Amino acid sequence: MNSLSRVFGKLTLLMHWIGGVFLIGMMFSTLLDVITRGLFSLTDGAVDWTFIGGVELVKYFLLFTVLFILPHSVSRSQVIVDLFTDHFSERKKQLFEAFYMLCFAFLGGAMSYSFYHLIDEAAMSYETTQDLLIPMTYFYGVATFATAMLFLSALLNAFSLVFTKKKGDDA
Repeated sequence: MNSLSRVFGKLTLLMHWIGGVFLIGMMFSTLLDVITRGLFSLTDGAVDWTFIGGVELVKYFLLFTVLFILPHSVSRSQVIVDLFTDHFSERKKQLFEAFYMLCFAFLGGAMSYSFYHLIDEAAMSYETTQDLLIPMTYFYGVATFATAMLFLSALLNAFSLVFTKKKGDDA
């Protein structure tokens, strides 16, 4: 179980880095779009280097940034309000956090299930993105994978909190 947690932790860390690449891609896409639209406006349309699909790129980069960063970050970025839990024992705090992780697991599982079914619907209707005409099945497939990883990460962390005496650092 410990080696599985380590491998899974490395996979979610890789996803975290890929999410960072999506974030940088979103930043550059936005910057390029703003610069080209500004140049178009300054030259009264004489220089038209604007590109179609800039808003669409930002939209999907944002989706993938969030979905790829969540599996690694779900166990590391929780805020605990000591005002309510100060008098709880450490074990009770762990159980509350495990419940919270199970809620994240439920969220990831439900989203993964929904995205999975959207793959078939998009394939049957040949649904594409509006501007770039990329098949939506690709986006739904990647989102299904990322949300399934969120489900597994949160579930492993919840089990680690319930069945061990310390918080899982690997998953």
